[in-house]
Amino acid sequence: MHELDEHARRLADADRYRPERCPRCGQTHVHVHARPERHPRGEPSLPPVVKVLQYRCASKDCGATWRVLPLFLARHLWHAWKAVERTVMPSASPEPTTAPVRARTRQRWSARLASSARVLVVLLAISGGATLEEIAKRVGLEGTRAELVSAYGVVVATAPGERLSSLGALVHRLERGLRLM
Repeated sequence: MHELDEHARRLADADRYRPERCPRCGQTHVHVHARPERHPRGEPSLPPVVKVLQYRCASKDCGATWRVLPLFLARHLWHAWKAVERTVMPSASPEPTTAPVRARTRQRWSARLASSARVLVVLLAISGGATLEEIAKRVGLEGTRAELVSAYGVVVATAPGERLSSLGALVHRLERGLRLM
């Protein structure tokens, strides 16, 4: 889900985001624990503050909490996905770069994309499904994260400006804690 208006509808009715089961223990009762704020940088189409939902498992033995982010917000990054993609992949983005990104941040993102995609490729290859396997084969074990993003965009036909967000969300669903960027 890339759109702010859809995110607002889901915030108004938390059941639209609520998972059926706790991802940690399988408990069927999870409830809204908090509504923390995110302050995305670099994306003029987003408001300065975006609320997100944090759920908590109702099991006393588990008590796990997790945040549900809309697809346009990047995990572990201050900037929105579109701003990141415009910065590191300007030729793949339909929109011009609008907000300045610090030079050190650009270097860090570029280095991350130039780094090995080996772990991510293996994750896709073993996750099942012909599409993920095809992406893994196209990139190979020696490929970079940038090559993985490119192959993903081609195979899945992801729109420019949404490649990083879509692949980042897939990686998170397949293996929590593993990051694309």
